[in-house]
Amino acid sequence: MAAVESELAVSSRRRPRWSRHRIARGVAPYALLAPATIAIGAVLAYPLYLLVRLSFERYGLFELIRHKGVWIGAANYTRILHDGQFWHVVLRTLAFTAVNVSLTMVLGTAIALLLVQLNSFMRMLLTAGLVFVWATPVVVAVDIWRWMVDSEFGVANWTLTKLHFGNFTHHDWFVNPWSGFAVITALVVWGAIPFVTITVFAGLSQVPDELLEAARIDGARPFAVFREITLPLLKPIFVILASLSIIWDFQVFNQVWIMLDQRPSSDYFLMSIYSFFESFRISEYGLGSAIAVVMVLIMLVVTSFYVRQMVKAGEVR
Repeated sequence: MAAVESELAVSSRRRPRWSRHRIARGVAPYALLAPATIAIGAVLAYPLYLLVRLSFERYGLFELIRHKGVWIGAANYTRILHDGQFWHVVLRTLAFTAVNVSLTMVLGTAIALLLVQLNSFMRMLLTAGLVFVWATPVVVAVDIWRWMVDSEFGVANWTLTKLHFGNFTHHDWFVNPWSGFAVITALVVWGAIPFVTITVFAGLSQVPDELLEAARIDGARPFAVFREITLPLLKPIFVILASLSIIWDFQVFNQVWIMLDQRPSSDYFLMSIYSFFESFRISEYGLGSAIAVVMVLIMLVVTSFYVRQMVKAGEVR
């Protein structure tokens, strides 16, 4: 009996320690994330507050001089939501984002699969080229592509003409928005592929060779092996890459703005260009802020699916 009482006493003394240990384990991740969260909040919270507040005000040149806007409620949002051009810009931006993200993911994954098959020297050479592309500043990259597709001295027109794809002498790619956006899409995808390729290649190196070899012995074709084994294992990586690509491509600005010499026509308006134009070219800062807020909300809605997928992947793990 004394031994039982002694054991109960010992267990009662141990119980608080275990509970404190569990609490510490539960709190530790949040404590580690707190400094970064506070820093991000300090940097972003106030600008976001000003953006939202400005979207509910009339803030033109007169208000800019006075440093004080006029509260007009939701009038800016009502104006843009009843503007046909706004909806055209939204649809164009969504289509542009979908095309860019799809091409980036497909081509980046294909090149990553190619890297797996190459010998060490060729892999190092191709990886170095990808890193060089990724390290090239956006402004420099746009200037290079502008020279390549220049109507007077562009190497692209000269090459296509020499290869007998047609007469591209003095051809201006940006007269037609379809061909203009094709050039801009090529530029955006070219700059985004390295990050996707290197990240997917790093994931492929962690796929167990035993699983792949067993599937090949069972007679599975390469595409079936990728679909049934590699893709499920790398799903968290693809979800993260797709989310980041959506965020980056949805807010593309420099590639369009610089490529078109800072004078894009309305046919080339994306959400970022449209917001900038309304804010600074016609000095409707409140209206431009409202467009920017709607842009952020659309981006949150579009990326919410991928965020849920990341959360689910984390819970499964």
